[in-house]
Amino acid sequence: MYALSILYFIATELVAPLRVPTPVIASMPAGLETRYALSALPAELRPGATVYLLDPGEGYRLSRQGTSGLTCLVQRTAWELRDFRDDIYIPLCYDAEGTRTYLKVIMDAATLRAKGATPEALYATIEARIEDGTYPVPARSGVSYMVAPVQRTVGPPELKVVTISLPHLMFYAPHVKNADIGAAPDLADPSTLLSPFIDRQGHDAHSYMIQLLGAAEKSQLLADEAPLVRDLCAYRDVLCLPAAHH
Repeated sequence: MYALSILYFIATELVAPLRVPTPVIASMPAGLETRYALSALPAELRPGATVYLLDPGEGYRLSRQGTSGLTCLVQRTAWELRDFRDDIYIPLCYDAEGTRTYLKVIMDAATLRAKGATPEALYATIEARIEDGTYPVPARSGVSYMVAPVQRTVGPPELKVVTISLPHLMFYAPHVKNADIGAAPDLADPSTLLSPFIDRQGHDAHSYMIQLLGAAEKSQLLADEAPLVRDLCAYRDVLCLPAAHH
């Protein structure tokens, strides 16, 4: 019987699907991560902002307490993708109301991933918490700043993970749809994205009205943030902007 058990174990292991290891997030140097997180804000708002840095083994930890109600971090786990990657980099900042509501989802996602949740389990947990009110929607209108010069996330037109310069503002719009504001965004036609449109991030309650920065503002931003763009590219090649964005 022992020999048969060994043969069965060998056979099942040979025919079992190859196990793909979960990508492990690496810590960024604290100084670079702080600069990157704060780059999501206009420069004049950065001095008063709170900053959280990611400990991949634990979750986010407070690095700097601010005074303005704004909170910034670099998101590394996009729970709505149902896929754990090590190359997601989304610098963003929330006002006080967004910090109380939407930002908690991002921070909890990092903690749950660090504790060993699978992508599907994380997705199910976040969805359930949104539905049962654990994660409330903002009680007032507000804004999330995402005017960083570089981000690596799902982007247009193919909705694949790309490194892109797409500075924009996100206004809280839970359960609002494009039809509600007369928007008709077409990811294949960048000109249709210049007017406000709705982006749904994993759940209708996590919908935002997006306003991209104009071409002149984006060009000036890239010039102003050239040292950060250079340092991010030197740190990791997946954060190098394609030549077309320079």
